[in-house]
Amino acid sequence: MTTERGTLWVTGGGSGMGRAAAISAALTGWRVAVSGRRADALEETVAAIEAGGGDALALPLDVQDRDSVARTVDDITDRFGSLDGLVLAAGLNAPRRRWENQDLGEFEQIVATNLTATASAIDAALPHLRASGGVVVVISSYAGWSFQPGAGVAYSASKTAVASLVRSLNQQEAAHGVRACHLCPGDVATDFLEQRPEVPDAAARAVMLSAEDVARTVRFVLDSPAHVRIDELVVSPVSQT
Repeated sequence: MTTERGTLWVTGGGSGMGRAAAISAALTGWRVAVSGRRADALEETVAAIEAGGGDALALPLDVQDRDSVARTVDDITDRFGSLDGLVLAAGLNAPRRRWENQDLGEFEQIVATNLTATASAIDAALPHLRASGGVVVVISSYAGWSFQPGAGVAYSASKTAVASLVRSLNQQEAAHGVRACHLCPGDVATDFLEQRPEVPDAAARAVMLSAEDVARTVRFVLDSPAHVRIDELVVSPVSQT
């Protein structure tokens, strides 16, 4: 029997690390709302949660649409009565990653998704998180912790800025009991790899982290006691250099 832990909102919940985190959290008693652009993928996540006895809600969303983000928070609290945690897993990169070939339109989209939308989701949820002493897990990147030349100009800049965003949230909202973690995974074998200039083959993926490895780490943060704040976590495969 699981203990009910409150309501969790997961962005990027239709695939990869977001989907795995949503399913994992539901197993320990979180009510879960999942958002992303693909309604069919979100419904698959909800179905997996419900098959395990959990309670879940699919709310399709483009995280760059600030008004929709605010409405989504309203929809979550209308359905579940509270919002106690966030897992922000929506992310974007592009194959063109160098100053010599990057597209500034793609640059803006990457920053808008990885940084601005993260701030937008936190801002919309913050009144509820203050009320509950809530927890935020921002799934960032190894590139947000340590400079990675191959990650791309826009991606590296956006993920480094996310680290600052999390630190400021912790510093300014500690009095309300709000806790945030900057989670920095290394190489993870998900569909996000399709955005690389050279897509890793099966052998390369076999030694990477799995989405479930990251979800286990997310759950550790979510399930930590209210007096414990895990400011930053780096998790990487042994094979990563």
